[in-house]
Amino acid sequence: MVTDDEIADYEVTERCALCGRAAPLTRHHLIPRTLHRKPRYRKRLGRDLMQTAILRVCRPCHSHLHRTLGERELADHYASREALLSHPDIRAFVEWLATKPDGFIPKRQARRRRS
Repeated sequence: MVTDDEIADYEVTERCALCGRAAPLTRHHLIPRTLHRKPRYRKRLGRDLMQTAILRVCRPCHSHLHRTLGERELADHYASREALLSHPDIRAFVEWLATKPDGFIPKRQARRRRS
């Protein structure tokens, strides 16, 4: 579900933190919000860090992140820009998308099954 804050972000055009294209941006929480109340993450990371660890990414990059990785996997292994770009599927998508013109929206791929 898209929140009011994310809708407001659609009006702002900046550069995506992953692909570098100029586009309306959304906020990607490096620690997914559904995990913010879990004791395991609160104890390890702290509430302030969880709420401020955010990347501003375009909608295609954001959708691809969540289509490729589960929430716990994102929180445990991919909680930084560098870590996200180290994932081969994400890196390939970002490199491909970076070659496309600003405003290009890729066709949605089928949801991948997580192992």
